Amino acid sequence: MLTHRLDKPRDPARVVVVGSGGFIGRTLSELLAGEGVPVLPVDLPGHDLTRDGAGAALAAELRPDDALVFLASLTPDKGRDAGTFRTNLAIAEGVLAALAAAPVAHLLYFSTDGVYPFREALVSEATPAAPVDSYGAMHLAREILARDLAGRLEIPMAVLRATLIYGGRDTHNSYGPNRLRRMAAADGRITLFGEGEEMRDHVYVGDVARLILAVLRRRSAGLLNIATGRSVSYRQLAGMVAARFEAPVEIVGGPRMQAVTHRHFDVTALRRAFPDFRLLPLERGLALAHDEMRRHEGGA
Repeated sequence: MLTHRLDKPRDPARVVVVGSGGFIGRTLSELLAGEGVPVLPVDLPGHDLTRDGAGAALAAELRPDDALVFLASLTPDKGRDAGTFRTNLAIAEGVLAALAAAPVAHLLYFSTDGVYPFREALVSEATPAAPVDSYGAMHLAREILARDLAGRLEIPMAVLRATLIYGGRDTHNSYGPNRLRRMAAADGRITLFGEGEEMRDHVYVGDVARLILAVLRRRSAGLLNIATGRSVSYRQLAGMVAARFEAPVEIVGGPRMQAVTHRHFDVTALRRAFPDFRLLPLERGLALAHDEMRRHEGGA
């Protein structure tokens, strides 16, 4: 569960965004700049956190009143092998070495719902972590390492475990709204795994960035899942994506490589932590993402 260290929201003195060039990092950095919050971007090529001495170099840039948001990781589209796992742990080693040398006022680690097992029952913050693949295992390992260091240094630390995130500038092309839209735009057809029976929750990247900022403003500590509480099947999702196009889009089934799994969230903890926070309905978020992708693609 998440607890707030500040009774009233207050902007952090500065936010260090580790992974500022990624999908979430760009959106968060733009939000912070728009809100007048100073940002220190940390990303390639200026900061290769896997190199020897990377921790010391980052430590030299940190201030005691900073809030650090740890987003950087190689996502599954970059690989799911042992090498990718080791690289992600090396990134964490660099960040944690910097924090050990130069502690900050607040740490936020951005994780994934992949640390939870797949089952049809509701997932909540009380659900035991039991990752089924290397990506989820990597994030859980980094959570543990970061929590151990933050505890020893007495740094308030929040862990946010997010469900599937979408938005117009997502380049990962994972199985979700962006890939479905690209298929529809390219071929006038969306091909699903099986018949698209799987049910998933999807959250808009702009809402993710706003929620990160809300956590930073309260210097919150503990665990919080990021999800809307509404899961839809991929067949339903494909229909929503297809509806954004003027020309008809065919939705067809395809080969299934894995067994059908579902995921549903109990978002009671999120509503209690931020009772006035409103996540975009999926239909509204998909419309925004569609328009963003069209602009990014030059009106395609």
